[in-house]
Amino acid sequence: MTILDVEGVNNVRDVGGMPAEGGRIRSGVLLRSGQLSNVTTNGAALLRSRVQRIVDLRDGEEVAAEPTEIEGPDTTHLPLFLGSVRSFFEADTSLDDLYLHLLEESGERLVEAVRIIAAGEPTLVHCTVGKDRTGVTVALALAAVGADREAVIADYALTESQLPVERSRRIVAYLRSQHPEAVHAVALATQSPADVMRRLLAQIDERWGSAAGYLRANGMADAELDALRAALVESIPAE
Repeated sequence: MTILDVEGVNNVRDVGGMPAEGGRIRSGVLLRSGQLSNVTTNGAALLRSRVQRIVDLRDGEEVAAEPTEIEGPDTTHLPLFLGSVRSFFEADTSLDDLYLHLLEESGERLVEAVRIIAAGEPTLVHCTVGKDRTGVTVALALAAVGADREAVIADYALTESQLPVERSRRIVAYLRSQHPEAVHAVALATQSPADVMRRLLAQIDERWGSAAGYLRANGMADAELDALRAALVESIPAE
């Protein structure tokens, strides 16, 4: 994984380079980040030079509040949460339950996001902070092509260290004032524990056989899975 410095955007990285069945994940094909609404002119120019497709997983309320306009890449909006993001904080939803909710309620949209990745054009997937919706989407795509499980988990867990410290401090203070009895609110907003993704991938295996099996169950054809592998996995040249 390669952390990228894009002015005005947090938590940007290229997931290329991690080991995968038959080789490694190809660099330059799948990038992930937080929202792009504060991107600078230089940052936008860098993104245009690297990506042709952008997948925005935020809901309509989030997009309206912080719109993104980057000329060049083709942007597709695929809101993954069926309902307001705020509702998860009000219900004190755990990360484990949130991710299962995504899998159970947003399967068709998750498949559509992975289909865009499978097209093979350099693609950036993002939500608001690039942690939960982005984390699940990217993990599914990587796991479906046989990326090393611990590498997929490490990529998810990396997000917590990439979030601006002052932002996290401010959000934690706000959440504790607004939801003083909440058990999970801070984790929802600021944390990406490796064990959460480890449990999620194990649950996917148990319920659907594999990440590829989950995608098939939600409408992805075998030919599309083959295209995903071709887009994401490259063989390692012999030395």
